[in-house]
Amino acid sequence: MTLFRRPSVLPWALLAPGLLWLLIFFAIPLYYMAQISLKEGTIDTGYQFTWHFQTYIDALKNYDTQFLRSFWYAGASTLIALVVGYPLAYAIAFRGGKWKNALLLVVILPFFTTYLVRTLSWETILEDDGVVVNTLQAIGILGPDGKLLSTTSAVIAGITYNFLPFMILPLYASLERIDPRLVEAAHDLYGRRRDVIARVVVPLSMPGIVAGVLLTFIPAAGDFINAELLGSPKTTMIGNVIQSRYLEISDYPTAAALSLILMIVILLMVIVYAWFAGTESLTGAEEEPA
Repeated sequence: MTLFRRPSVLPWALLAPGLLWLLIFFAIPLYYMAQISLKEGTIDTGYQFTWHFQTYIDALKNYDTQFLRSFWYAGASTLIALVVGYPLAYAIAFRGGKWKNALLLVVILPFFTTYLVRTLSWETILEDDGVVVNTLQAIGILGPDGKLLSTTSAVIAGITYNFLPFMILPLYASLERIDPRLVEAAHDLYGRRRDVIARVVVPLSMPGIVAGVLLTFIPAAGDFINAELLGSPKTTMIGNVIQSRYLEISDYPTAAALSLILMIVILLMVIVYAWFAGTESLTGAEEEPA
């Protein structure tokens, strides 16, 4: 007991379970994946570690389109989720009243079914002879031969739907922390609701915006289920390529290299995003007055 009372030991003792978890389930698998990416060979002849960095160059050269498409789909889905999720989170936080818990339950209700089932439901909703397509054709938005399934719009819609709760929940948590008296004072100062939201509510909810964008964009960039079920070969994302290389072609070095490249690119994007957004927006902490 005396050992844990020492100031220098207690923090490490508290961090030990988390560090052990990261070591076993993140650091060690990441090491083996990096090692596999630098091997040469085939599934029949076996793989030999040769420091073969050419795999990374070939992966970027051959699949640059899929990389760019993945970031485009993830960015579009994140933006749509923010535009849709912010008003909803605002309404729950400031207008929900006694229905807040019920409304939050509705937001997380899709998580009660598996990711695959939710995506398959969109496949049914957007089918060529479905109600949605027939309605859009009837009002002239889609042509007689128009369709939604196997298009970019379908993939982005599926990604947005599946990751929308990851945007709404951080936004709600951030908005719910705002003191209502500040909003009332802002109404007295600015008058118009638009100015109050732009000058007071949005800046104060920035931690939720930053968290929601990260929680939505990162998994969306690596998604492959929506592109597989709702898209076509023309909407293939990098996650589909990795899945195919691992499970179908058994090209493990290329799959590992693609996975590491995706991870590194996303990490760099997060660092740049955090740099511009500010660490205070990530943590919710306020700067100390000078």
